[in-house]
Amino acid sequence: MNRDGVKISIIVPCYKVEKYLRRAMDALLSQTMKEIEIVCINDGSPDGCLDILRGYEQEDERVIVIDKPNEGVWAARLDGVKRSSGEYIGFADPDDYVKSDFAESLYRAAEKYDADIACCGFDRVDSETGRTYSREMTKFRYDHFDMRKEPGLMLEVNAAIWNKIFRRSLFSSMGQIPKVPGALDDMIFAQLLYVNAGRIAFVNRALVSYTVRADSIISTISPELIPGIYDAMHAARRVFESENPSMLVYFDSNAFLHLGISLMHRLSADRGNDMRQLIRRNIAELDAHFPLWRRSPYIRLSYVLSHRLANLKLFIIRRIYGFGAFNLFLKVYGAMINGLGIDIKW
Repeated sequence: MNRDGVKISIIVPCYKVEKYLRRAMDALLSQTMKEIEIVCINDGSPDGCLDILRGYEQEDERVIVIDKPNEGVWAARLDGVKRSSGEYIGFADPDDYVKSDFAESLYRAAEKYDADIACCGFDRVDSETGRTYSREMTKFRYDHFDMRKEPGLMLEVNAAIWNKIFRRSLFSSMGQIPKVPGALDDMIFAQLLYVNAGRIAFVNRALVSYTVRADSIISTISPELIPGIYDAMHAARRVFESENPSMLVYFDSNAFLHLGISLMHRLSADRGNDMRQLIRRNIAELDAHFPLWRRSPYIRLSYVLSHRLANLKLFIIRRIYGFGAFNLFLKVYGAMINGLGIDIKW
């Protein structure tokens, strides 16, 4: 295959996923867009991933396999980027699977708006039965926008990288952090790509099936991981301070979203955690290291009303914080998820 004609490189890091790998690879190789390459990284996986990948590599010249010692998904993705040649770069987790027009739809959206990033919707599905728990990012309020002009709208965009493609040039200017955290690493990886990005375009269809276990709708986090998450966010903020300080209000607002809400939500899934203490410590962390969150214009009612109700849920949670009722909210929210199997993403 002529690597000069590749429109999208899709990076697939693999570790202990032989059960799902063929499904993911078959979906990627069935794309309606043929000008793609699939860069698979066997990240020291002890199961049969490498043999499966080598089989696909022999059958299809669009498949590139990298075999390396285990260093984690962050390093594996960057190794894949270095080996890739596409105009845009996307990522796929091997336990997920995509629709046949995933690549083509995202590329056409990026091309139409000359966007640095294109984003699609996704379904959260049961890994065994295929039952859909939720459908997300399919009703975005804008076809596209420039995040340099409207950074607050990025708070409405999910933190994952597997439902997006990124212009190749973003990786050459991507900042780095000294140590990868044990959780929320996808979100931080995305922030480091956003720092120098311009336009983002949207495909309001669910093109990715993101799999979750039926017994684990909420993904828990151990409190021992919190210091590493904080350190990584401090380092990412320094990248914004250096490269794009005009985005700091957005970054601190995003810290409230992911540290103040998402992180606390995941910690609350373990009933043994003292959530009152964790919330107090987390607020102190936000105030000390992400101080612009409290006066962020993107979490005000005036912003919500002037931007087609963007950030409405974030505004509501900010008010709940203000009333000192966030711990109570977490209890009610957790009971709703566990009782009804419904999860409203905040």
